[in-house]
Amino acid sequence: MKLEKKTHITLQDVAKHAGVSRATASLVLRGSKHITESTREKVLTSMQQLGYVYDRVAANLRSKVSTTVGLIIMELANPFYSELLVGIHQELDKFGQTVILGTTFDSESIQERLLSTMLEHRVGGIILSAVPGSPSEPINRIEQLGIPVVLVGRRLPEAKCDYVGVDNIMGGRIAVDYLIHKGHRRIAFIGGYSQLSSWQGRKQGYDKAFEQAGLPIDPAMIIESPATRQGGIDAIEKLLRLPNRPTAIFCYNDTIAIGAMMKLQDAGICPGQDMAIVGFDDIPEAAILSPKLTTVSSFPRMMGAHAARLLYSRIEGSTLDPTAVILEPQLIIRDSCKFSGSS
Repeated sequence: MKLEKKTHITLQDVAKHAGVSRATASLVLRGSKHITESTREKVLTSMQQLGYVYDRVAANLRSKVSTTVGLIIMELANPFYSELLVGIHQELDKFGQTVILGTTFDSESIQERLLSTMLEHRVGGIILSAVPGSPSEPINRIEQLGIPVVLVGRRLPEAKCDYVGVDNIMGGRIAVDYLIHKGHRRIAFIGGYSQLSSWQGRKQGYDKAFEQAGLPIDPAMIIESPATRQGGIDAIEKLLRLPNRPTAIFCYNDTIAIGAMMKLQDAGICPGQDMAIVGFDDIPEAAILSPKLTTVSSFPRMMGAHAARLLYSRIEGSTLDPTAVILEPQLIIRDSCKFSGSS
């Protein structure tokens, strides 16, 4: 059947082309299980041939119920966020929700623009890894509009919404405890920025481990940097200029640890043998590095799944007080800490 060229293809056009009713075409679009596979294939083929594009915003307006969820994260280059995204997608797919993704690159102005865009697209809820230091007021305003927000990985102190994260204090503590028990006394903490709630928690855990061991903290061993490979490289360059170098390094995340290991190798220092390294997050790459990276798992996929379930429960009408889901981290021991320092 040949259809005259139109500037806008409707679902009625698709139904006519496929030889089915509009109601049947609509059921196919919504993924109904009551449609035969042959009918589904006919309708999908017609959609493809005609170039039909589903107007989800208009559909949301008609039904008064949104099937889209906004996800705003820092970036996808960091494997932590890639894993988080997988967990969110896998869970929301079960509920028939579509994810609209935005990345802030830790820019407050971009975050503000993305939040506005999500609202314009009539999303049913938003999962947000907030820009450090950004105000809570826009989040609370969105909540007051009846659109739930779940913060993930990063807290905002005054935000009146749900939060999913890992116990960063415990994570920092078990990482540094492990290094101290292996004999290290000069342990650096590198990467990330102190405005981040996750950095503050990991640093607090670092401090607690030193305090319990009765060891002094050298402020020169605390180096902030972007949470990137280059940030790890830059931090190592600063550490190597110190007159009394560390024997072990606790990294804010695995991406920084990878950059740190690259720079150490360039400097002729063998990670794991000449200097111990511990990361944080347990991204997939950590298990295939050479040496394989000892790290603290924050279970990003599980974190994403929890955030998705929590958000969907709010979309469905849950009126419980704001909830915090805190995952317990786990130390994953591999090969990057074979060297034992001397006391």
